[in-house]
Order: sequence, then structure tokens, then C-alpha cells
Amino acid sequence: MNDKIKYFLVKLISITFAIIIIISVFYNLFLAERLENIDKVLSLTKKENRTYVKDKIRHEINKSLEKETILNVDDKLLLYKFYKKIKKEFSDLE
Repeated sequence: MNDKIKYFLVKLISITFAIIIIISVFYNLFLAERLENIDKVLSLTKKENRTYVKDKIRHEINKSLEKETILNVDDKLLLYKFYKKIKKEFSDLE
């Protein structure tokens, strides 16, 4: 009887440690980086963070202007359909 309890407790402790390790690895590999990025976005109240975001946007715009085409075909179609729909809604206002 005692051997069964010891075996059960060893299995329980092993499984508990394995679950803790798996959760820790999952958090560090996947969630920590994303949470850090979310924190950066949410902390836009600080002036240096706003400046960083503006510089990053400018850099990305300059990088896209150097390319021959900015949008792929699917994006162009989607934006064009969106533009036509908005144009139609504004024409209904008049």
C-alpha cells in the first residue's frame, strides 16, 4: 500500500513540475515578446515613445516608397472596393 502512495506522489510531483516547465517555456517563447510590444504601444503617452513610433512610421514609409509597388494585387482590390463604397455613401449625402 505504501509503495502505491509513493509511486502516485512521485508521478504527481513529476507531472506538476513538467506542467510548470511547459507553461514557463510557452510564456517565454511566445507571450513575453508580444506582451512587451503591447506594452510599448500602450505606453504612447511618453514623449520619447511617441517620437520613436513617428520615426518608425517615417522609416517604413520611406522604405515602401523605394519599392516599385507598395501594395499587392489583393490589397489594391480591397482598397479600391472600399474607396468606391465610401464614395457612394458620400454621394448619397448630397
